[in-house]
Amino acid sequence: MSAEATNPATPGPVVPSAPRRRSRPRIDLRRLGRAALLGPASRGRLPDAIGHVVEAHRAHHPDADLEPLHRAYVLAESSHRGQMRKSGEPYITHPLAVTLILAELGAETTALTASLLHDTVEDTDVTLDQVGEEFGAEVRYLVDGVTKLEKVDYGAAAEPETFRKMLVATGNDVRVMSIKLADRLHNMRTLGVMRPEKQERIAKVTRDVLIPLAERLGVQALKTELEDLVFAILHPEEYRHTRELIVDNASRADDPLAEFAEAMRTVLRDADIQAEVLIRPRHFVSVHRASRKRGRMRGADFGRLLVLVNEDADCYAVLGELHTCMTPVVSEFKDFIAVPKFNLYQSLHTAVAREDGQVAEVLIRTHQMHKVAEAGVIALGNPYTTPAEEQARGRVPADEERVDPTRPGWLSRLLDWQEAAPDPDTFWSTLREDLAQDREITVFRPDGGRLGLPDGATCVDAAYAQYGEDAHACIGARVNGRLATLSTVLRDGDTVQLLMGQDPASEPSREWLEHAHTPAARIAIQRWLATHPAPAEHEGAEPAEDAGAAKAAEATARPAADTVTAGAPASRPGAAITVVDRPGASVRLAGCCTPVPFDEVTGFAVRGGVVTVHRAECSAVARMANAGREEVDVRWGDTSGCRVTLVAESFGRPHLLADLTEAMALEGAEIVSATVEPPSQQRVRHTYTVQLPDAGHLPTLLRAMRNVPGVYDVGRAQHHAPASPEPA
Repeated sequence: MSAEATNPATPGPVVPSAPRRRSRPRIDLRRLGRAALLGPASRGRLPDAIGHVVEAHRAHHPDADLEPLHRAYVLAESSHRGQMRKSGEPYITHPLAVTLILAELGAETTALTASLLHDTVEDTDVTLDQVGEEFGAEVRYLVDGVTKLEKVDYGAAAEPETFRKMLVATGNDVRVMSIKLADRLHNMRTLGVMRPEKQERIAKVTRDVLIPLAERLGVQALKTELEDLVFAILHPEEYRHTRELIVDNASRADDPLAEFAEAMRTVLRDADIQAEVLIRPRHFVSVHRASRKRGRMRGADFGRLLVLVNEDADCYAVLGELHTCMTPVVSEFKDFIAVPKFNLYQSLHTAVAREDGQVAEVLIRTHQMHKVAEAGVIALGNPYTTPAEEQARGRVPADEERVDPTRPGWLSRLLDWQEAAPDPDTFWSTLREDLAQDREITVFRPDGGRLGLPDGATCVDAAYAQYGEDAHACIGARVNGRLATLSTVLRDGDTVQLLMGQDPASEPSREWLEHAHTPAARIAIQRWLATHPAPAEHEGAEPAEDAGAAKAAEATARPAADTVTAGAPASRPGAAITVVDRPGASVRLAGCCTPVPFDEVTGFAVRGGVVTVHRAECSAVARMANAGREEVDVRWGDTSGCRVTLVAESFGRPHLLADLTEAMALEGAEIVSATVEPPSQQRVRHTYTVQLPDAGHLPTLLRAMRNVPGVYDVGRAQHHAPASPEPA
């Protein structure tokens, strides 16, 4: 992997991207190389070449046992002795530099030990068994994980499978990816003498996969420097222009950010809040993005202000003081403390303005939040440490049982779907698409569980995230208690109830692919479709639009029990109605509201002596009264049989119509007519006119219809009455 590294020729940032805990000179790799050639130092004393690593490590872990680092350096230096980098430097300078990067980010001793040895198994005669015997199973595991990724820089054809292995290794121990990221950063720093086409290829892979992984793991310090190095290689002209902007701003006589910082220090000092206010210059890519967004850059646009405090509550106290004593830009406020980002990031974001129009962005966080914001998972230490009492009993879990309690949800999802990816090309393209999602949302299940999904995910994605391939039977969803189509885009904090069908033959709709954004959903649907080709592919038949269309066709083909249209009168339409003071009057039950026995009703006289009966709450009643129609007193007689029009709404699924009509028949309902409308957005609307032997059976019939899988609502027909009075 590091055989690709060469002389440092890529221009570095003009200004540091983050403040350091203490000031240290930049490491001279050539000097370290000369020190390495002298061999290990005297026993009991760490070699001078590793002194910088030790200093950085002690700054984060003052009580760390340094003896493993000593032994790891001696082994690495002796095994790599005689090997040179393309630049002519001793090879040992590479693992030293990688280890220093991790030490400055706060990596624990085990990770640093593995980092020093990460190339020994690949490039020397040292074996994994020797590493395990000398340094223990944990270091052996990490070195083995990194060794499996060694071919990542060689040839485009190897990349998909290499990155598949990388994901598996990362899922088993996030420290493997931490070492890989530091390794890539050092190689990117020293990429200058390679052929331009090879520089470009490595930079593109870094941009497409490693930088998004660094973002996902929360390692912002590595991510931002990698972005700048890739930017310099792939966009040299824009990089040069951005560099000029930064240099010109650095030469300004005034510094708006320094003035903002001093004003904030005064405000917080007066409020008796202990806080450190620092200026964080933007890195190159950040300046480039800001300039494209804002046009002309002003002095305060070249950086942000960072306020560090001790406690979470102090963050909000600082926010209150700044918003009280300065002019806040309310639209810029974001609370990532109450709702952390998917990569562990926590901070308050705000912005303040002054009279001349300068606006300063402000980040407010605790010292611990800042450590995690910079180093991400590296700052978490060793998440696999076994309690001392368990170690004493020798109960260390096997490799296949390793579970990382800090593993982000997105990583678990990647591990799940990578196993299902049918081929390397699908895996590679899907991986890049998934990593391009830079924001995650959390949605909640009715039982209190939660699902982590990428921003833009739909109910289809939620279904496959919760049920896997059983989501093929999903027939709909409720989002925040309201019915929603499976194409509905979910928002952070939504509550999602997925409605599952009971039919074992349920199948996903081809339309779902258009609404699936997660790899798990897309791969599961594609795999089902590949094994269940549409009828047109093997029978020459025209494929249905979706399951709902098939149901509509089924309804059309099924002959109706009668030719009476919806809402038409029964054979004795008014038999159950008594017209007060008008014996023998003809009665017609209104089709707009289909009254049945025990409904509150009223009647209106129309031409020919006919009395039309409406439910009292029917919207037509007010219109007919306003039009001067004579209102007639009517009431239900002794006959309990009735005819009623019902409307059912359902999600599309095979055999739903047969199940629904069977349920109605079991309740004694005689279907007089039926209409099934063409499906719309995966919903199907059914209208049935049924004859009931007893009106008292209506509530039972409604319940039976609602219990049919896929049916989400059933009610009495509420047709829109005509705008003009009902004709005589």
